[in-house]
Amino acid sequence: MSALFLHLKGGGTIKEITEREFSELVRFIKQNYGINLLQKRTLVHGRLNNYIAQSGFTSFSEYFSHVESDRTGKAGVTLVNKLTTNHTYFLREPQHFEFLEQVVLPSFATTEKANKDLRVWSAGCSTGEEPYTLAMMIDSYFGTEKYRWDTKILATDISTAVLERAKKAIYPNQQLKTLPDKWRAKYFQKIDAELSVLTETIRREVIFRRFNLMNEIFPFKKKFHLILCRNVMIYFDAETKRELINKFYEHMEPGGYLFIGHSESVNRYESKYRFVAPAVYRKV
Repeated sequence: MSALFLHLKGGGTIKEITEREFSELVRFIKQNYGINLLQKRTLVHGRLNNYIAQSGFTSFSEYFSHVESDRTGKAGVTLVNKLTTNHTYFLREPQHFEFLEQVVLPSFATTEKANKDLRVWSAGCSTGEEPYTLAMMIDSYFGTEKYRWDTKILATDISTAVLERAKKAIYPNQQLKTLPDKWRAKYFQKIDAELSVLTETIRREVIFRRFNLMNEIFPFKKKFHLILCRNVMIYFDAETKRELINKFYEHMEPGGYLFIGHSESVNRYESKYRFVAPAVYRKV
C-alpha cells in the first residue's frame, strides 16, 4: 500500500499510519478502554492524521510515544475523545422508554415504596440526552410524589468532551422535537431561536462522572435498580461484552433491569440475566 502524506503547517509531511503503528494503537485502546478498532483503520486515519499534524508531531510514532508516556492520562483521554463516536438524541429507541413508563417504573413504585430509593445508571451517557430523558420521565411519572423519592441518576462516559457538553444541558431547539410538547414546556427554557437549556430541577437529578467501563473495580457503594448501557458494547469484542454484562449483574439489585442497544444482545448461556423484552433483561 502506498504511503499517504499530510502537509504540516510548517510545510513538512507526516506519513500515513503503518501496519505496526496501527497494531500498537489497537492493542493500547483495547487494553485500556475495551474498544476494538481492528476493523476501523479508515476511521483512525481520518480522525487522527490532521490532529497529529496540527499538534506539531512529525510522525504517528512520535505522537503515540507521547500518549504512552503521559502519566497524567490526559493524552490518552484526548485520543479516546478523537476516536469514539457519540451519536445520540432524546427518546432514542422509544420502545425502551415506553417499557420504562408502562412496566419498569410501576414495578419499582411498588417494590421500593417503603425506601423510595431508585438507583439508576446511564453508562455511556454521551452528551446527556439519555439520562436527562430518564430524569424527565421519572419526574413526570411520580408527579407530586416525586419529592418523596431519591431518584438521582448516575451518568458516566469515558469522554471528558461529551461530559462537559452534557453538564451544560444546552440543546438545539430542533433536537427537542422528539419530546412530548408538555415536556418541552415544563422542562426547557428557551435561550434564543436556536437553543434551549434544561431547567435546574432536571439538571440536579443527574450526576455526571468520567468512568471507564474497563476498570477492574466498580466503586459503587450500593447496587442499581436500573442500568442503561445502550449502543456502547458495539465497540467491544465478545469476551469484553461478557465480562461487562456480568459486572452489571453483580452490581444490580434483584429484580433490576438492564437495557442495551437494539443492535446488541446478551448471550443467555454466558449470563444470568433473563430476557424480558427486545434489548431488555432482568436480574431474577
